[in-house]
Amino acid sequence: MQVKLMHHTPLDVCAHAIRTCWQSFDKSDEGGEKDKALIDRVGNKYKHASTLEHLVYTFYISGISRALLQELARHRMASLSVKSTRYTLKELKDSEPFNENDFESASKFIVLTNNEIVDSASIKALNNLQAILKKGISNDIAKYALPECYKTELTWTINARSLQNFLTLRSSKSALWEIRELAHKLYNALPSEHKYIFQDCISKES
Repeated sequence: MQVKLMHHTPLDVCAHAIRTCWQSFDKSDEGGEKDKALIDRVGNKYKHASTLEHLVYTFYISGISRALLQELARHRMASLSVKSTRYTLKELKDSEPFNENDFESASKFIVLTNNEIVDSASIKALNNLQAILKKGISNDIAKYALPECYKTELTWTINARSLQNFLTLRSSKSALWEIRELAHKLYNALPSEHKYIFQDCISKES
């Protein structure tokens, strides 16, 4: 799994939005320590979290399973642009069939769980899908045989308020292992000057 931060809103935009309410622009230090403290005080401590929606982050996420993608769809206040199976299954069709225990080769297309029984079954499903594609069945029909472990990628845009909710829920030890890994990688990809907004949302439990 890879996570890359492509774009983020500067902190002074959020501070400006907060200062709009009280017309306190003269107290701004242009995104400096005073503005950072204001964002934390109003957005986090006083729970006026709608002000955090002015901070927006765009990530490029790759190498995740479609099972994880399904989990992401539950976080509604975000925008997803996902790799299309209609146009990209040719890469599987053109490859060689996989040996049931050749996990390294299969990992190009599927997320492995490190459970040999499950991963072997996933390779079988991958080979079944490949055989369907080689018979000339259209991608739009063949994709119904996609295993949930099949890898995908997406560009994901989310505001700070929704990201706080995501990190709180998905870094928990009760979350799906794969999405928990994603939560920590998203946090680590944030600009260092923004992390203080989210540090209390990340579970430290292993």
